[in-house]
Amino acid sequence: MPDPRFFEDQGPASLLELSRLGAATLDDATLADRVIGHVAPLDAADARGVSFFSDPKRRDAAQTTLAGACFVRPEHRDLLAPTCAALLTGHPQAAWAAAAARLHAPRRHEPSAPAIHPDSTLEPGVLLSSGVTIGQGARVGRGTRLAPGAVIGPGVTIGRDCVIGANAVIGFAILGDRVSIHAGAVIGEAGFGAALGPAGVVDLPQLGRVVIQDGVTIGANSCVDRGAFGDTTIGENTKIDNLAHVAHNVRLGRNCVLAAYTGISGSTIAGDGVAFGGKAGVADHLTIGSGASIGASASVFKNVPAGETWTGFPARPLKRWLRETAWLSRLAGGRVTRG
Repeated sequence: MPDPRFFEDQGPASLLELSRLGAATLDDATLADRVIGHVAPLDAADARGVSFFSDPKRRDAAQTTLAGACFVRPEHRDLLAPTCAALLTGHPQAAWAAAAARLHAPRRHEPSAPAIHPDSTLEPGVLLSSGVTIGQGARVGRGTRLAPGAVIGPGVTIGRDCVIGANAVIGFAILGDRVSIHAGAVIGEAGFGAALGPAGVVDLPQLGRVVIQDGVTIGANSCVDRGAFGDTTIGENTKIDNLAHVAHNVRLGRNCVLAAYTGISGSTIAGDGVAFGGKAGVADHLTIGSGASIGASASVFKNVPAGETWTGFPARPLKRWLRETAWLSRLAGGRVTRG
C-alpha cells in the first residue's frame, strides 16, 4: 500500500470499472464485481490489489502472486496464479497506470492554506526564513533551519538539526537527523517511468518514498527521485555532490560518496563505502559491492564486485582498462608486433 501520509486512497473500484479504464477485457465476466482497493507489484499484492505482468522473466512471481487481479497480455494469461483475475490487454503497464490514477492520488499542497500549514508540526527551535512553505501533516525536528524559499511537502518528516537550503523542494520523503539539503535540490519528485499505451506514451505511477538516513548531505541542484512503489534509500553519512541524480528505487549504503554529475539509474543497489567519480553513470538494476570505486566518466553496465575499481566505457576493472589503453596507444603509434 502507498504511504497514506503521501498518497490519498480514492476508494475501491470494481474489476469492471478498472477494465474499462485500462481498455482491457476481463477474462472471466463473473468476476466483474470483485473489489480492488490498491495497486501493487506482483510479489507484494494481496487479494485487494491489482498488478501487471509483461515480462516473461517474472513468470515465477506471476504464478505465485496473491493479487486479486492482473493486467496481462492474452498470450501470458496462463502464467497467472489461478486465483488472480486476468485483465487482458496489449498494454499491461499503461492499463495499470490508469488503475493507479483511479485508486491513488498524491497529496499536494492545499491551495488556500497558509504557507505554514496549521496541521504541520514544528518542534521548538526550528528556524524559518522568509518564503518557506510547509504542507499539511509535515513534521520538522528541533534545531532544523529552513532557508528562504524552501518547500516542504505534505506528510514529509524532517529530523533534528537539519539544514534545508534555499529553494530546495522536499516531498514524499522521510529525513533523519543532521541531514543537509543544499540550495535548489529536489527530493521526492516522480522518477522516470513510461509505457506505451493505445494513445501513445503514458507516465507510470510513482507511489513510493525517499528515505534519507542521518548525516546525509545532498548537493545543490541534485535530484533524488521517490520510489516507483518501494523506497529510494540514501544510507547514513552518504555525501552527494552538486548536480547528481539518484533515480527511483535506488538504494545507496552508508558512507558512499557521489561526485558531481553522477547518475545512478533505477533500482540499482550500492553497498557501504562506494565511491563514484564525477560524471559516472550506472545502468539500472545493477549491484555495486561495498567498498567499490567507480572512476570518473565511467559507464557501468554490469555488476561490480565488492572492493574493485572499475572505469572506462563500458566500465571494466581498472587493471584491464589500463592494459587495453596501453595496447591501443602502442597500436596507434605503430609499435605493436603482429604475430
